[in-house]
Amino acid sequence: MNISLEKTGTTAVLTVKVEKADYQDAVKKELKHIAAKAEFPGFRKGKAPFSFVEKRFGTQTRMEQVDKVLRDGVSNYIRENNLEILGEPMFVEQGQALNLASDDDYEFKFDLALSPEFALEMNADDHVAYYDIEVTDDQVQEQVDTFARQAGHHENVDDYADGDIVRGVLAEQDAEGNVLEGGVSVDKASLMPKYFKGEAQKALFENAKVGDVMTINPSEAYQDNDSELASLLRIGKEEVAAHKGNFTFQVEEISRFMPASLNQEFFDTVFEDGEVTTEEQFRAKVRELLEKQRVADADYKFLLDLRKYCEEKVGDLEFPRDLLKKFMLQSMEEKEKTPENVEQEFEASLVGLKWHLIKEKLCKAFDVKVNEDDIREQALSMARITFLRYGVPNIPEEYVSQYADKMLEDQNQVRTILDQCVEKMVAAAVKEVVSLDRQTVTLEAFQNFFRPAENTQE
Repeated sequence: MNISLEKTGTTAVLTVKVEKADYQDAVKKELKHIAAKAEFPGFRKGKAPFSFVEKRFGTQTRMEQVDKVLRDGVSNYIRENNLEILGEPMFVEQGQALNLASDDDYEFKFDLALSPEFALEMNADDHVAYYDIEVTDDQVQEQVDTFARQAGHHENVDDYADGDIVRGVLAEQDAEGNVLEGGVSVDKASLMPKYFKGEAQKALFENAKVGDVMTINPSEAYQDNDSELASLLRIGKEEVAAHKGNFTFQVEEISRFMPASLNQEFFDTVFEDGEVTTEEQFRAKVRELLEKQRVADADYKFLLDLRKYCEEKVGDLEFPRDLLKKFMLQSMEEKEKTPENVEQEFEASLVGLKWHLIKEKLCKAFDVKVNEDDIREQALSMARITFLRYGVPNIPEEYVSQYADKMLEDQNQVRTILDQCVEKMVAAAVKEVVSLDRQTVTLEAFQNFFRPAENTQE
């Protein structure tokens, strides 16, 4: 086999000459293996003449062995010559590997997209912003209230207060204010006056007590929202128009949501049993939890700023645009495979490709290597964050592990997790060597970094 490379700017053509001697022995060996194992009509197993097997399977076997020799040769050449390429080698003329009808010498040409060369060193002369986010007493209180609500429960009370749920018998009235015989009646109607749009109807429930009987108009309360009225009255939406008058409502139950009390049972719900025994300790643990979240948020912002800093430091890179567009077109799904779609996506793909090359450069510089343990730990971390967002900070580790296992079964998820691992480890490594321009900011000021510019202007 003879391989040569011809570079032209950001592209190269790899010419591979495969000789008969490179594949003939492998072809014969494979045909003999087929002859020994296959069964053919008219022949005992393993007794078919070699010429018969060669005639029937020779071309296919030759194609397979030439393809193997070719790809191994190209892969080894790229590795041994330290060629940094974008994507995979692509035949200059598609279908070359299929024209192998007889033993012969073959020549194949591959287009290579060469990775742009650039230098990137990070040290103390590089300054990157880092934002320490304040955790205030009000934020601690807000989180305590959130945990208390999540662990709360409903209790029956005698007097109505704003936000309570009121349940009772709802019965349609006639023109004289009496219960309409054959009218709509709901035995266990549930109302939340706080969310009435009609203020007059909402005011009817002020100082209401269990046992009170009042006249209400659901249509006015919900301001002709036919969907809500149909749900309340348990009738079809098309029937609502005929039932928009007054109703008698008898209060049978008033239910009030009660946040959990700051006691030991509550502490053990949020954190490990016995880890917290006083309200002071509980608030300290909540503060610690928030501070960890803020560090994670600050590190994410640092990664974004680091990316921007590195992209500006590296400057513009020269890419083999035409060849990359050709690659993109071939990799698209058939229904999306149009030059117009390539043009729409191409520039954004170059932005992502530039960051990918920068990360590779930083990984080499800082010897960043991701292993299976790193990937699993990242999956576990993502699982814990997911549960925390749903208000479950003290989820048993077995459930976290099961959730992570499910994520790792999805190859798309694995690729996302791997990429996050790399970025996280790169940012941590760079953070140790650059100069951090630290600023302490409020949570609101930090959140403004992620809002559209027009929403943050005064």
